[in-house]
Amino acid sequence: MSFPFNVRVYGILVIENSVLLSKEKYAGRTFTKFPGGALEFGEGLREALEREFLEETGLNVKTGKHLYTTDFFQESAFNVDHQILSIYYEVMTNGDFKAIPIKSLEENQEFFWVSMKELRTDNLTFPIDQYVCRNFLI
Repeated sequence: MSFPFNVRVYGILVIENSVLLSKEKYAGRTFTKFPGGALEFGEGLREALEREFLEETGLNVKTGKHLYTTDFFQESAFNVDHQILSIYYEVMTNGDFKAIPIKSLEENQEFFWVSMKELRTDNLTFPIDQYVCRNFLI
């Protein structure tokens, strides 16, 4: 019996009291989440997160403090036979964050800033992101 896990790594980028969020379209659904994505075979978590930010935003980030690793069961929203394991880190940049494109360098994705004062759990689609928002950001 195999146990298919989907390992995801996400970055929380807060600049000038705003957090960066991503709106994406995939498999006929639109959802809002923190920037990041899948761990690829052969890479570490921090390396994967920095790669994801560069691929999606063109921004070089440094991975900072570990915030959270999923500690409850979460079925994948896209494959009921997979369990999601998500790891969240703070990220920082020395780059020009205002240069982050509204449209991603990848298709079907855009980025936007949400004021920390206006951030709510229902700004995010997925349960793990909502948990991180509720317990670490608001």
